[in-house]
Amino acid sequence: MNNRRVRVRFAPSPTGPLHIGGVRTALYNYLFAKQHGGDLIFRLEDTDSNRFVEGAEEYILESFKWLGIKFDEGVSFGGEYGPYRQSERRDIYKKYVKILLDSGKAYIAFDTPEELDKKRAEIENFQYDASTRLMMRNSLSMPAEEVQALIESGHKYVVRFKIEPGEKVLVNDIIRGAVTIDSSILDDKVLYKSADELPTYHLANIVDDHLMEVSHVIRGEEWLPSAPLHVLLYRAFGWEDTMPQFAHLSLLLKPEGNGKLSKRDGDRLGFPVFPLEWKDPATGAISSGYREADYLPEAVINFLALLGWNPGDDTEMMDIEELIRKFDLTHCSKAGARFDYKKMIWFNHEYIIKKDDSAIAELFAPIVKANGVEVDIEKLTKIVSLMKGRVNFVHELWDASNFYFIAPQAYDEKTVKKRWKEDSATKMGELAELLASLEDFSIENQEARVKEWIESKGYSLGEIMNAFRLTLVGEGKGPQMFDISGILGKEETIARMKRAIEVLG
Repeated sequence: MNNRRVRVRFAPSPTGPLHIGGVRTALYNYLFAKQHGGDLIFRLEDTDSNRFVEGAEEYILESFKWLGIKFDEGVSFGGEYGPYRQSERRDIYKKYVKILLDSGKAYIAFDTPEELDKKRAEIENFQYDASTRLMMRNSLSMPAEEVQALIESGHKYVVRFKIEPGEKVLVNDIIRGAVTIDSSILDDKVLYKSADELPTYHLANIVDDHLMEVSHVIRGEEWLPSAPLHVLLYRAFGWEDTMPQFAHLSLLLKPEGNGKLSKRDGDRLGFPVFPLEWKDPATGAISSGYREADYLPEAVINFLALLGWNPGDDTEMMDIEELIRKFDLTHCSKAGARFDYKKMIWFNHEYIIKKDDSAIAELFAPIVKANGVEVDIEKLTKIVSLMKGRVNFVHELWDASNFYFIAPQAYDEKTVKKRWKEDSATKMGELAELLASLEDFSIENQEARVKEWIESKGYSLGEIMNAFRLTLVGEGKGPQMFDISGILGKEETIARMKRAIEVLG
């Protein structure tokens, strides 16, 4: 087992948008594969045709493209182990259903839903297993001729796995350790349905994982109850030597209270639970996504990586390469991870600061243009360098820095009352004359000459700077004053000062 090539898979169902918990599962598979020089497979579990949702497959693929999680093979990526859609593997599954039937490890059952409901009403806690199977209509309780006749006449049937009671089933889980289950508590699960000629999740996954040489199955905690059944299926096929190692990840929990994170929690508290915006094709309802909510994909990845895993130290900010180096399944928590959406906002803020100014400027440029302003990217990059530390999202840069692009049309009343004194107009007139006389309008020269002037006049530095800010910005916000006037330039700076003097008096 230790010498096998690491091959892991992410296998969603195209039944709607990808939940953020699924994104975390895919991320952990990706980190594990990359760390071990292995392969990440993208497989689609689309055997339940009744739950198929148009556009879901494309949505899932676009989500991973935005997040930067790259697959090595699978649906839309190609590979030597295809096809990778389970609906395209019908004939493969039929072969393995026959193997189980021929070896007596499975049997055919004709019980209708009504008959099953009746039996549940008769027997408390009814379970289709060794203690009840002979009461039912199946190939174990019926003559072979009758079974064959029903099949030939087109009667719908299922194939059930024949679980022998009293066996100790050991599941070795990388995260949870050794878990032993008595097979007596397991029911004879349905593995195949003749109605659509498709297998259920249990058989399809076992067969696919074996044929695609999957070495590790890293999946959500909700699949842990299935693990003993899957171990028994591997035994039934004689595949014990190639059984993958299991790792069942803890649940993502609500930000507050108890229970699993749901879309309702996001709607209630105002954060997305999907990577991209999703429009329900049936209802037209739109659900928010992290991309459209202006989160950086690197921030989402970093945040998710730490939900249920820790690097063994206090490090929080880690790019994808560092995450790959440090990732260790044995450092994953057994307990659920609370989804702290406020921490997600913090990560986004930190990644905006960390990201190159020019890259943030490229993201900000369409927002500036949408507000009717044309500005060259070099100037925009300078503005971003001064302002990005003040925002949590790129779109917030407009409200934080729009004074760079649009001269104030009005002046904040509270700031005027506090900062504009009786002699402010006179002093600002003097300052405007000084700035107009400067041939060198660099930030450094402005600052030196203005401070000399203030000192020579005996003025208060704070009083002058506060009034100066009001003339250029229209309120009491923004970075250091000469960073503002330096970007505005001499002509625009003096024009704004003169207008403020005229309006405020």
